[in-house]
Amino acid sequence: MKAMIIKELRLIGKDRRSFIFLLLMPIIFIVMFGSIFNQEGGSSITLRTVDQDQSSASKALIEQMKGIMDVKQLPTDHWEDQLDKIKQGQFSAMLVIPSGFEQSMKEGKASNIKLYQDPAAQTETAPIQAILGSISTSYREQKLTDLLMAKGDSKAQADAALASPIHIENVSTNSDHLNMIDQVVPGMTVMFVFFIMITMARRFFEEKKTGLLSRIRTTRIKPLHYLIGMWFPFVLTVIFQCVILFAFGHYVYDLKLGDIAALSAVVLSLSIAGTGIGLGLSFLVPGEGAAMVVTQIISMGGAMLGGLWVPSYLLPQSVQTIGHFLPQFWAQHSLLDIIAHGAHLGDIWGSALILLAFGLAGLTIALIRLPGFLRSAAN
Repeated sequence: MKAMIIKELRLIGKDRRSFIFLLLMPIIFIVMFGSIFNQEGGSSITLRTVDQDQSSASKALIEQMKGIMDVKQLPTDHWEDQLDKIKQGQFSAMLVIPSGFEQSMKEGKASNIKLYQDPAAQTETAPIQAILGSISTSYREQKLTDLLMAKGDSKAQADAALASPIHIENVSTNSDHLNMIDQVVPGMTVMFVFFIMITMARRFFEEKKTGLLSRIRTTRIKPLHYLIGMWFPFVLTVIFQCVILFAFGHYVYDLKLGDIAALSAVVLSLSIAGTGIGLGLSFLVPGEGAAMVVTQIISMGGAMLGGLWVPSYLLPQSVQTIGHFLPQFWAQHSLLDIIAHGAHLGDIWGSALILLAFGLAGLTIALIRLPGFLRSAAN
């Protein structure tokens, strides 16, 4: 059995197609998704402004907005051209401070500042409206304070008169930090782990074609020993694959790996699940082509339903329910718990056992189907 394991490891190492599916493709996907969903600096609110007044009051207003969001000042001439860009969908909102803004404030009159916005971009414009509403309220409160003080009230009395009868207390609650890299690296790793099934099926059918399987029946090698000797190298291959991909995420994207012991337990359970299912699949499908089709369905379908591409809580409830019956869901769930939520070995043992159950089910199917597979090879 030892010689068989060494032989299989050498063959896997020489298989360029396995290298592409198990290492090169997931790295490409991680880089691609990581570049698309890189969130550094992507969450800031941007408001384009046109200052037609060019006064100290308008500049003070712009400075106040800059303290809250990203403000980009546009040229005052041809501002209608900027309005056309909103209509073309190039940006979602533009604030115009009209001429006479400062003069209106000095006279105690309301100045009609215009916020031009794309009604189809409510998600982007709603925070801008909220911020501008808060700034408007602060101006109104300052105006009322000045009026009360002009009537003889002290600053404290004016503040007390303007104080809201409702006080909202901000209570800080620790939240788990999750960014897209935390989602992408384990998601792509789990998805491409199941591509090992193609390599496994190809190896068994190659041995069948070359007549090696028929010769095994004439030797003293027990079917169970043959099965373990063929299976164990693929377990080591998947573990190596996971180590490389998580190391890539850690050193390239600064992915926090969390508890290494817990991560190792999940990787081991995942490798047993993926190769166990692959072993059962190899003895169920009629040929290598069918194995490739079924593997694509399992890998891509499991990625979509198991929350490997997007967090599972963003999926419809029916899809989330289906996902609980897939090994990809439990692998991703436990990996995210470790990487993003700081889980330890005691927190993920349930998910690890479920993954092991999937692997055991595949191994059981393989043991049941192995005698028939050997007989077909002899024929």
